[in-house]
Amino acid sequence: MNSLRLLAVVLLQFYLFSLQGQEIKNRNNFTVVIDPGHGGKDPGAVSNGFYEKIITLNTSLKLGQILQDNGIKVIYTRDRDKFVNLLERANIANKSDAQLFISIHCNYHTSQAYGAETFVLGLHANQRNFEVAKKENSVIFFEDDYESAYAGFDPNNPESVIGLTLMQEEYLDQSIIAASYIQNGFVNRLNRKNRNIKQAGFIVLKYTYMPSVLIELGFLSNKKEGAYLNSPKGQSEMAEAISNAVINYKNEFFNNLITSNIEEKNTNEISYYRIQIAASNKLLELKPYNFNGLKAVDVVKEGKIYKYLYGKHKTLEGANKSLKTARASGFNSSFVVRFQNNEIIK
Repeated sequence: MNSLRLLAVVLLQFYLFSLQGQEIKNRNNFTVVIDPGHGGKDPGAVSNGFYEKIITLNTSLKLGQILQDNGIKVIYTRDRDKFVNLLERANIANKSDAQLFISIHCNYHTSQAYGAETFVLGLHANQRNFEVAKKENSVIFFEDDYESAYAGFDPNNPESVIGLTLMQEEYLDQSIIAASYIQNGFVNRLNRKNRNIKQAGFIVLKYTYMPSVLIELGFLSNKKEGAYLNSPKGQSEMAEAISNAVINYKNEFFNNLITSNIEEKNTNEISYYRIQIAASNKLLELKPYNFNGLKAVDVVKEGKIYKYLYGKHKTLEGANKSLKTARASGFNSSFVVRFQNNEIIK
């Protein structure tokens, strides 16, 4: 392996393992920050005698215990009934160097809506998503000098949300994967009504520099669902479903950090052709769903850019066949690149 190729591998491994230390030897090095919504002087949603701040705390503590029993390190933004502002919740997460942030909440609506939903950060696609985000973001009104702390952010103004998505963008792919595991668990394990994965502008997600999700366990305004979420049985079942999702996410996170495709299987090949399908300053997992179904995609890094490569051929004729496949899969700007001694020929 020549020096350029070796450098690319080292940089890739450093990027992926910067937060995991000795994980190759110890699969338990995975940290989750659990954020029970509201607390203290901020009760959150209150309906039918049910308090969001109590339900989220009880469910979070049960979730944390299960994760710890499975060798996952857990950090809470609060572990009792106290008020913690949104910036401090994010700071706790960022100081922990965690691999996943989970904020747990309960919903409210004037109708008899019911069901669980999981959010990642993004622009609200509709008025309903904005209303959910506005409810959770309104906690800043309990904070002193919130206008200065949040740079004039107004939870009631949809335009304020636009700036929230920029800093978390690089973690969005992983956030969606984690949210998928969680939402599927609610539906498949507990037969909860599926309110799907959605995007909205939550302050607490914006300031966390890691994959982050916000869970709405269900609606306290629905008396039947509120009673379920308020019960030890409901809290245990929801915690178990989330914990199972986190464990599955952890396993996929580590199993796909390094692919054997990153190294050439035959170092004796001197000249060959590949298809460059994309280039980005973001590193994606080498899974087919990230590449419109294309399999066996590799990545090399040049400078700050990751180049994604498909196919490997000794002849240009063979490469052109893979080029057609790549373009048929939606990569219309893909092109053939030639390698000599494992280096791209400019």
